[in-house]
Amino acid sequence: VSVGYFLADLGMIIWFYPALGGMEYVIHHLLSIAATACAMLTREAQFYTYMVLISETTTPGINLRWYLDKAGMKRSRAYLINGILMFLAWLVVRILFFMYIFYHIYLHVDQVKQCRTCVQILVFSVPVVLFIMNAVWFSKIVKGLVKTLAKQQ
Repeated sequence: VSVGYFLADLGMIIWFYPALGGMEYVIHHLLSIAATACAMLTREAQFYTYMVLISETTTPGINLRWYLDKAGMKRSRAYLINGILMFLAWLVVRILFFMYIFYHIYLHVDQVKQCRTCVQILVFSVPVVLFIMNAVWFSKIVKGLVKTLAKQQ
């Protein structure tokens, strides 16, 4: 399901490039496809893949925000509530939870080293790259929320 979602979403991003997102979205989707497919095919490190996939629970809020924007509802209460919830969800799932993932990998590094080389590379690199992207996007969320809250007052 996840691979299918990422492929369909990547197809839309490429088809309408760059209107639906820049190269960072392409990289995000390619890494996600590679890690998910690798875990599925090798049956190794699936736990870490599932942990990282939990971050995708923020996607409905992101999509709702886009819909509210396109509907001209940037000044609505729904937009404000969505922004606050998106901030909280992103903080918990894409920032704090990733810290736990890194800690868990650190605790179980000997087990990860028993996996195939390609799996090791993915376990050690994909969460780091995605975390950096999440941190950049989170800074934009914070700036947007501050801007929106300032307009509300």
